[in-house]
Order: sequence, then C-alpha cells, then structure tokens
Amino acid sequence: MPAMVRNRLLIHSIFLLLLPLVVAWFGLGLLTTIMLVLLLLCWRWMIVLSGIIAPEKTPDIVLETISASHFVEKVRWCMDRLEIDYAERQSGGTLGAFFTGRSVPQLRVRTGIVQTVIGNSPDILRYLWATNYASRDDKASFLEPTSARLELEQKLDRYGRNLQMWIYYHLLHDRGLTLHAWGADNPRVPAWQRLLLRLLFPLLAALVRKSFSINEEHYAKAAEHIDELLGSIDMQLADGRRSILDGDTINYTDIAFAAFTGLWLQAEGYGGGKADASRIEIGQMPAGMRADVERWSEDYPKAHALVTRLYAEER
Repeated sequence: MPAMVRNRLLIHSIFLLLLPLVVAWFGLGLLTTIMLVLLLLCWRWMIVLSGIIAPEKTPDIVLETISASHFVEKVRWCMDRLEIDYAERQSGGTLGAFFTGRSVPQLRVRTGIVQTVIGNSPDILRYLWATNYASRDDKASFLEPTSARLELEQKLDRYGRNLQMWIYYHLLHDRGLTLHAWGADNPRVPAWQRLLLRLLFPLLAALVRKSFSINEEHYAKAAEHIDELLGSIDMQLADGRRSILDGDTINYTDIAFAAFTGLWLQAEGYGGGKADASRIEIGQMPAGMRADVERWSEDYPKAHALVTRLYAEER
C-alpha cells in the first residue's frame, strides 16, 4: 500500500475512533449518527479509489529501515552488490516495532498499482535471488540458497538476535547513546519521529527491557553464544580461505556475518554511508561494551580480519 494511501487511511481511522466521542459530546440522534457513519464509509472508499485511479508516484523499490540495524545492513549490502536501484526510507528505531507492529527491514516492490511487501531478511534475500537469478546469473549467484548456506544463515541470524540483547544490555542505561543509535541525531529520520524518540524514551526503554528480557543472566547467555559463533567462524577460516563456506568466493553468508559483526566492530563503511549518523565509535562505548569488543577482536583475529577486509574491499 503506497505511503500516501496509508497516511490517508491513518487520518480516517483517527476520525473513526473519535466518532463515538463526537456523538456523545453533541448528543447526536440516531439518524445523524448513521449519516456520519455512511460519510466515513464513503470517505474510506474514496481513499481506496484514489490509490487506484491516481496512484502515488513512488520508487519501484523501497527499503524501509532504521538507522542502526545489522539485519537491515545485511539486506542493504546485498542490494547494493546487485546494483539495484532502490530508495531507502529510514524511521526512528523502535517506533515502528512498538506502535505499528512493523519490524525492519521491509522491502516494498511496486508493480503498477500493486505493491508487494516482504519482511524478514532471509525472505527478502530469497526474493532478490529469485528475481535476479535468471537475468543476472553471475551477479546474483552469491545469493543462491544452498543447503550449507541456509544452515549457516540460521546460525548467523541467531548471532544477530544475541547481538541485539548484547547491545541493549550495554547501551540502554545511557539515554544519549541509545537515542543516537535509534536515529535521534540522524537527518534522514523524519523530524517528528526524532522528537518522539526523545519524548517517549522512558517508555521505549521500558518496552525494550521487557521484550528482550534484558538482565545479567540473559546477557551472559547471549555473550556465550556470540563467543561460540565467533570461535566457530575463526576455526573455519584457519586454512586461509577468504569465504566462510566457499573458499575464495564471497556469498551472502559472508556478507551477513560482516553486517552483524559490523554492529560491534563499527567497521569503516558500515551501512554504506547510510548509517554514519548513528555510528558509535569505540571510544564512546561504555566500558563493559568496549571490553567485549576488544576481547572479541583479540580472541578471534581471523573472523575480525574477514569482516575488516570485506568492508574495505566489498563495501
């Protein structure tokens, strides 16, 4: 559904919610109330028709994102590697998840008046591979979902979820750094959303703590799983290969690993220039967070080197 139609439907929904208050406040009769309901129904119909008769001129492909998201970076990097022409629409971190139930990334593809919406980063990558393989075989082959890649992708996505726990455990007590990571200082995020992030920070922080069950025990488990994944990758790279699975040929699992690891490594080029306003340099990190980053960099040098090289050569 185009943004213009969604916005009009949102305004319509607000009026619909206010209707009982209007009826009660003014003491309107039954006939008048029925007429108001019919007018609202006609209004909604006109909104739907406007999207069909005079559709909004929007980019054919839109990637909806938040400022600092390793799952977004995974998809964004693959789309950039395919040289896909797309527009990126950034929102304030956590606002979409907690107030509209919409997670990111979301890929919106418009074909005429029809718009297809794909969420969940693995599903987006499957779509990109399926739609580009026939026409750009060589260029899209890095996205082919072989059984080995799919198995590794599941482990990497778990790594990504553990990193969400890790980063919130370290950052959430620091209002300024958390807001910075959410895009409150990012001009790409709409101004009204940046304001909401600041005004609603106590509520959003409480919701994050509740939804991620952030505590010492869960942090310890997440850190243990992160260590296990990094150790496994480091061992696989011990023979000097340039790709985790495919020898010297880069595929999407390498990109996913680099995108996720970039969240804590803050590698140069993270986000392809689209997340610069949300970067947290290692010197800005809380002491415990910085200690984890330094330990992982030292304990898993091959994994660290792979990510650094991918950002330097591929991003």
